[in-house]
Amino acid sequence: MRADAARNLEAVLTTGARMLAGDPSASIGAIAAEAGVDRRTVYRRFASREDLLAAIYDSRLTAVEEVVRAARFTETAVPVALHRYAEGIVEVNRAWPVELTRMRAEPSIQDRRSRLAAEVDTFLQRATEEGFLRSDIPEGWASRLLIQLLHLASREDMDAPRAADLLVGTFLGGVGAH
Repeated sequence: MRADAARNLEAVLTTGARMLAGDPSASIGAIAAEAGVDRRTVYRRFASREDLLAAIYDSRLTAVEEVVRAARFTETAVPVALHRYAEGIVEVNRAWPVELTRMRAEPSIQDRRSRLAAEVDTFLQRATEEGFLRSDIPEGWASRLLIQLLHLASREDMDAPRAADLLVGTFLGGVGAH
């Protein structure tokens, strides 16, 4: 893909994610105009609105996968890996704010999401075994709490590293082993 075509695609996808988060009925024409490309450019790449939505969701999941890899859950100290993960997910949530619930039914998307959730759960189990998290809380509680804190931190008006600092402190202070 040419560099300008790649830039246009990125602009369409990120603009689409942002606009659809604010208005789920945003048209392809409005997304194209906001992204600074011709509507025909979008339609050459995406035959339908559903194809565009699928590409946005795929890009979001790819970004999450990159964050999980960069966090290095198995090799890095738990607090450091947790901070890397939190900071990365805050950035992903801000860059790709749209949550496309309809796409969750897609089997390939479901498989990817399940693999990512399993990696985080394995990491949280490691954090418990190493004494960073309490072992007396209900199963799945830490994972559900982390998801909520990530959503909350993503909406705060502060840079991602500071939001991750606050999240990690809150998480380890709340469910962390004291």
